[in-house]
Amino acid sequence: MSDPCAIPPKTLSVLVPAPLGDTYDYRPPDEETPGIGAFVEVPFGGRTMVGIVWGEGKGDVPESKLKTILRVLPAPPAPDVTRAFVDWVSAYTLTPKGAVLKMLFGNAKLIEAKKKDSCACPIVDPDFYRPELSADQKKAADTLTEAVRSHKYSAILLDGVTGSGKTEVFCEAIAECLRQGRQALVMLPEIAMTAALIDRFAARFGARPLEWHSGLGDRQRRLNWRAIASGEAKFVLGARSALFLPYPNLGVIVVDEEHEAAYKQEEGVIYHGRDMAVVRAHLGNIAVILSSATPSLETLCNAQQGKYSHVRLPRRYGAAQMPKIELVDMRKHDLPATEFIAPPLFEALKQTLETQRQSMLFLNRRGYAPLTLCRACGHRLQCPRCTAWLTEHKQSGRLHCHHCDYSMRLPEKCPSCEAEGRFAACGPGVERIAEEVKKRLPQARCAVMASDTLDDPKAAQTLVDRMASRDIDILIGTQIMAKGYHFPLLTLVGVIDADLGLAGGDPRASERTFQLLQQIAGRSGRAEDAGRVLLQTTSPDHPVMKAMVKGDRDAFMRAELAEREAYRLPPFWRLASLTVSGIDSAQVIRATQILADAAPKDSNIRVLGPAPAAYARLRGKYRHRLLVQAPRLVNLSSVIRQWTSTVNLPRNLRLHIDIDPYSFM
Repeated sequence: MSDPCAIPPKTLSVLVPAPLGDTYDYRPPDEETPGIGAFVEVPFGGRTMVGIVWGEGKGDVPESKLKTILRVLPAPPAPDVTRAFVDWVSAYTLTPKGAVLKMLFGNAKLIEAKKKDSCACPIVDPDFYRPELSADQKKAADTLTEAVRSHKYSAILLDGVTGSGKTEVFCEAIAECLRQGRQALVMLPEIAMTAALIDRFAARFGARPLEWHSGLGDRQRRLNWRAIASGEAKFVLGARSALFLPYPNLGVIVVDEEHEAAYKQEEGVIYHGRDMAVVRAHLGNIAVILSSATPSLETLCNAQQGKYSHVRLPRRYGAAQMPKIELVDMRKHDLPATEFIAPPLFEALKQTLETQRQSMLFLNRRGYAPLTLCRACGHRLQCPRCTAWLTEHKQSGRLHCHHCDYSMRLPEKCPSCEAEGRFAACGPGVERIAEEVKKRLPQARCAVMASDTLDDPKAAQTLVDRMASRDIDILIGTQIMAKGYHFPLLTLVGVIDADLGLAGGDPRASERTFQLLQQIAGRSGRAEDAGRVLLQTTSPDHPVMKAMVKGDRDAFMRAELAEREAYRLPPFWRLASLTVSGIDSAQVIRATQILADAAPKDSNIRVLGPAPAAYARLRGKYRHRLLVQAPRLVNLSSVIRQWTSTVNLPRNLRLHIDIDPYSFM
């Protein structure tokens, strides 16, 4: 509490949610002096904005030019730790502080209550249902609950095979947090996963957690924000943006599926949700639990170095066993041009159907076909705004770009040679696999599970319910199927193209492919019936394929770590990418070269490029990139801040800085 005898400051600094790097000084209102963290309404640039009092004024504005705070809003003040988190993220990501603040509340709509808002927050009971834990689970849960009980910072890797019951274990940590009257946050990489977890959480705690993600309507978003900010909401389930909410009494953060690339935000404020969760826990002196069956190399390395505690669940819960994994060498099978399911996988599908069990076919490609070309001249239909082919979607009858959302109908004539009726779909997407299954197994009941067919948690839950009620025999889909779903009757998993993620120059390609295949394989045999996994591959000798068959994750990860260290890549070295984009290709190239010429002359820092980005044109803008390598002890954010401050790029160009890039597209 502030000292009632203290002399109120003459000015206050206020931060507004706009892409600005600093606070602005204002006079306090006559009727009251708002405290630090208070939400206030201020005049700003000819309009009214809501901001937060960040501290005392800097005193660099003449008295005659000062504006006065209009009013103090009736909302709980932003906690000190929340403001410190905004400052930290801004400095690390080289993002204006006001842009980071926008993720905390966006605008006044979230803050101001309306008369029709009389909505009670669900009361969660930490002891509503206490599941029977295995010996492994009990040991792991004890470690997690002790970390929450200590009221100190700790980072814990919860490393358990698929089906080992990691959710039940971290629920014990949540329960301990709730018993203390503190708030718990569970983060998910995709909002489609919320429906599957909410029912499990409701069964464990007697009520649903409060949700925070882009699928909420305005009123529910406002209600949830106020419940969280007031401390009334004790249990929150959300996407990465939930990390920035103003929790007054946060006690634990759980990052579920911590390895997922979806935790990385690539636009606006560029940050990794998992890494920022660790920072938020450190600033708040609380525990953060990173849960995964296939931990990221960064997290494994931190555990090996003793920075994180490492808790293992090496076995599946109960009688369930890990599935048998087999390779289907596609070099030995000469399939017709319109078929993509090899005989061994097709026979397995038939047998599974006959035994009234369920199958899953995985292909990480949406739509019907990834490429459409003219058989007369070879012309390929490409997005006019991106360096990408257009994907055919038969359900919509259109060709789509999955990078900028451009779409068009299939033209009657080839735009190159004007031949009519000569377009051919090349390669398969999930829709084409579904078409093949329906043709070859007409008695099978099929469904497609992809991000463009499941655009909200309700749609995902409907599909999950259909699987649970045995209304589906064969589920065909993309990587969204790997996100922690539990289908007891699913015994067969077939991967159409296990090599798909290995192409290209991404240094994380092998790690990501292994993680994805492991997660997909883990959907099989999670109950009493044994599971079987068939991976169709043209590279059976690839280290990823060998590791999958042997079930030796640790040996694979050791080899990956050794290779990363040899090539000076994360987690041993730091990376940053600087991408210049604009509508004039020549101007972009010149500007990137100027930026490269101004690079720091430091033997510890290596600058690669400039070179075109993998997608040299994206959403109508040309892109050139520099990649920076530095030892871990180098403060890369500070180096790049000083470097870029010496270069004035034209205002019609954009400099996109990504500290610790995850995508190299």
